[in-house]
Amino acid sequence: MRNNRKRISKKVSNKRAVSHYGADVLDSDGHKKCHKYIQHGDTSVRQHTTSVAYVSVALARKTHLKYDYSALVRGALLHDYFLYDWHEPHHGLHGYTHASKALQNAAEEFSISPIEADVIKKHMWPLNINPPRYREAFIIMLADKICSVKEAFGKPIYNQKVEEILDEHK
Repeated sequence: MRNNRKRISKKVSNKRAVSHYGADVLDSDGHKKCHKYIQHGDTSVRQHTTSVAYVSVALARKTHLKYDYSALVRGALLHDYFLYDWHEPHHGLHGYTHASKALQNAAEEFSISPIEADVIKKHMWPLNINPPRYREAFIIMLADKICSVKEAFGKPIYNQKVEEILDEHK
């Protein structure tokens, strides 16, 4: 695997990083379809995954380590790419099974790197038994927990900057 890890210039905003590195996913019909599925509270899966990407970039930058920002953003945008309404009763074990379904769907539509696969497969740790292997997956696992808790309590991180990212990719 090529090492694409680097730091992002301070001149590049978190919003711009998400929009740039995630353009292919954000512009896809599948990701746009995620807007019709509710994730937590009244936040859609599309809003949630874009918020997770935004928070992941912000957290990664705070560590001052090098990251593969393409894998970080794309993995965040695809971590919940399960493409169904998990609130329907026949999806009862969603918490345990959706990561595998998201990886399957993502791999069918996109070229997925090993880091992105690890992100998608392991973002539910510790509910899923295997911990993240890459630092990008660990950052996204944390960002997902932060965003999920805030969404569940009616205080989503989904904000004006995330809305602007989605508006760019309608």
